[in-house]
Amino acid sequence: MTATHSIASTLLVAIDISKHRHEVLIGIPGKKRRRRMTITNTLDDFQRLTTALCSYDLPVQIAFEATGNYHRPLAHHLGQAGLDLKLVSSVGLARTREALHNSWDKNDPKDAQVILHMLEIGAVQFFHDPLATGTADIQELSKTHEIVSRSKTELWHRILTHYLPLYFPEAERFHRSSRTDWFLAFLEKYPTPQMITAMSREAFVADAWQVVGRKVSKERLLSDIYATAVGSVGLPVHPDSDAVRMFRLVLAEGRSLVRQRNEIEARAVELLSDHPDYQLLTTIPGIGPINAFEAKAASRSMAMHGFAELYGWLARLPCSNARTASATSSNATSRGTDTMPICAVRRTPRSRPRFRAPYTPWSNTANPIAPSSRGSAQAEGPLSDQSRGGSSLTS
Repeated sequence: MTATHSIASTLLVAIDISKHRHEVLIGIPGKKRRRRMTITNTLDDFQRLTTALCSYDLPVQIAFEATGNYHRPLAHHLGQAGLDLKLVSSVGLARTREALHNSWDKNDPKDAQVILHMLEIGAVQFFHDPLATGTADIQELSKTHEIVSRSKTELWHRILTHYLPLYFPEAERFHRSSRTDWFLAFLEKYPTPQMITAMSREAFVADAWQVVGRKVSKERLLSDIYATAVGSVGLPVHPDSDAVRMFRLVLAEGRSLVRQRNEIEARAVELLSDHPDYQLLTTIPGIGPINAFEAKAASRSMAMHGFAELYGWLARLPCSNARTASATSSNATSRGTDTMPICAVRRTPRSRPRFRAPYTPWSNTANPIAPSSRGSAQAEGPLSDQSRGGSSLTS
């Protein structure tokens, strides 16, 4: 959303953010010469910049580009001082820099000039500090949940492509869901088929009864696992070998990630269970508690800002059941592409197209198709001579 308003008597400030220092360019109303400052990422320099900006006794607008998380401390400090903060799009900044300087070359002072130019023409966005708006906790839960989920997925792929082909290749078919813990717990106790076949079938079923948890036809499942272990082609490694010890170490890490993920999800549901936006999101088919709290972390209050943001993040949310989306192709599924539930968002049907005679200005045709001829135009089809105004050209 672009903010356009009068900035004639406003002190305009552009900040190019970096890790250790920030380049500041100040545009003073009524003066062509701009003031430059270089501040480091320290509290003393933050206070020095705030004092310098407040000394002008003018309304202040500050624009900057979101650079990782390095802008957050400075933006929070300036926001607490009551200064108006604006955000510059990274894509818009790159395109504007190319248009102004006719070059892809960039440096910090040049970026500050481009940011100041975008602030002058109003090509900026609103900035909302998560700590000030009260969404910091939700965002950190969402980000940590993503980190843990990605780590677990990477570890599970390592198990499927390295450890299971070596020690128990046939065990992969017993895996049903990556959200369950019983399969990792089973492999941690029985990492090789030789440890299963060392017991009788009855002894194995009794020993592994509590490991697999609650299952339908549990005895049949364990008997099937035992029969599979008997004919396994896994490497005959010793149970006390370092190879098995490393396998169990990876499995223990996977179980730890499962527990962390479950803990984060439980805390997120506890934190948002009474929130009206969360309750509204969970009523949408295909949006579960996890997608709902991730969406809430990425947007502000929908009761205040309407549903424009809802459609924005729905396109970025992973689908909880991607196989139900008919638009998902086999290639997209093989690449791991997440899709949005089709039932979550419906496109507004387009209105019927209106036709007019060629070379006729719209100002002279308030109603291009008269009520008497509209039905005939529909009957003859959109490409008929009458609908295109062909009769007017031949007359």
